[in-house]
Amino acid sequence: MPKQIKQDNQTAAKAEPLTIKDLEKQLFAQRQNICKEMTVSELALADEFCEEYKAFLDAGKTERTAARRIIEKAKAAGFKEFKAGKKYKSGDKLYVNNREKAVILAVIGYEPLDAAGVRIIASHIDSPRIDLKANALFEDNELAYFKTHYYGGIKKYQWAAIPLSLQGVVCKADGSTVQINIGEDESDPVFTITDLLPHLAEAQYKRPAKELIKGEELNVLIGSRPFKSGKEVGLCPTTRSEPSGERSLGAEHGSVKLAIMKLLHDKYGITESDFTTAELELVPAFKARDVGFDRSLVGAYGQDDRVCAYTSLTAMLDLDGVPAATAVCVFADKEEVGSYGNTGLGSNYLEYFLEDLADAQGVNVRRIFEKSKCLSADVCAALDPTFADVSEKNNSAFMNRGAVIQKYVGSRGKSGTNDASAEYLAELRGVLDGAGVPWQTGELGKVDAGGGGTVAMFVARMNIDTVDIGVPVLSMHAPMELTAKADVYAAYRGFGAFWRA
Repeated sequence: MPKQIKQDNQTAAKAEPLTIKDLEKQLFAQRQNICKEMTVSELALADEFCEEYKAFLDAGKTERTAARRIIEKAKAAGFKEFKAGKKYKSGDKLYVNNREKAVILAVIGYEPLDAAGVRIIASHIDSPRIDLKANALFEDNELAYFKTHYYGGIKKYQWAAIPLSLQGVVCKADGSTVQINIGEDESDPVFTITDLLPHLAEAQYKRPAKELIKGEELNVLIGSRPFKSGKEVGLCPTTRSEPSGERSLGAEHGSVKLAIMKLLHDKYGITESDFTTAELELVPAFKARDVGFDRSLVGAYGQDDRVCAYTSLTAMLDLDGVPAATAVCVFADKEEVGSYGNTGLGSNYLEYFLEDLADAQGVNVRRIFEKSKCLSADVCAALDPTFADVSEKNNSAFMNRGAVIQKYVGSRGKSGTNDASAEYLAELRGVLDGAGVPWQTGELGKVDAGGGGTVAMFVARMNIDTVDIGVPVLSMHAPMELTAKADVYAAYRGFGAFWRA
């Protein structure tokens, strides 16, 4: 027997035999609650991280306010507005503001673009909501309402009988723009969509769930007091100041609609015609809150997909030094309605930005595309034990198991999706494992149970390797969504590791 083989056999004979538990740990995928492995200090870091995250959610409930907050934080970190045609050096920090509703951040790396490509993390900052129609204001039986059209995939009945705030912009005939934000401050009034009392709801109960509240029944109640001329005035819509003066004996009465328009004109200088050139959105008026006795969850509106927007933003702002490959962070609009429009990633604004970077370095942009990598940072549905029948447990995402990699999304036969390659998945796996970032895999429910899409396909069409990764969410698209703080922190760490790799 050769000497080396004899020594190997002797070593093997002395080694302790593997137990079943050892074999299971070695051969089975490890799927467990990451809070069991996290130290007390690590859990405290996750909790602390989510305090600022909650503040970001409260400040950015629309795509416009989220974009504004992102740019504010980027400027504070030294980012400068990108200028096409200008040459930039490694370490330069840039931002692009696309029509106040989408943003690109970038940190120029020290490797040439055609050698290393770029490393993109793309999330979206729009969320399901209630939009006002162009001719919004009407009165019925001395109650004033806004007519609305919902945006994105919602369960309409969830939006009735909750407090709503009104946010957005009004572009007036004189060319000026008015910012509107009513309902977020504690002293503000709020708005609401009324629902039918159960005592009279027998016919409503017979409707399909999708029609418990119909689209044209999403009328937002905004007032009930008729206009009065003379000394008596109504309450300002953003204050609780009391009316001044005595009631005029000869006061002329008008409609509730007129009273509302008079308040809006006095406060903002707008007329009813200005609603036709406005973008006004109704969103839940409540704040982000801790959920559970242990405060382990964040409950808030708009976590799809601002949880990925905030974690990727913070990961970019926290980058130390200059990355090898240029780091790009995209915050897109319009994902919830198919990514169409010039602020959605179905348009070319990201591609044009990369072309401008290529021109500045004198390289072919197609060489950049083929060397680039992208994480489509979007949430995944977490398994809900109450509704477990729509999920396939072996391939579901779970709360508190880390960031979720989705090889594909779409629906039915992988329709409408990017399907990431095994090679790219292996590369990302190595990055996350190397950085000690907990992660899991997931799918959006059982095959044929439904489905959804992300921005991944719009980046992949540029010949860029792309895969979905994000945070598991309960009650997705509801006015109040839930995430686990440990998962939020894992996503932040994972995004940072991607740019540092």
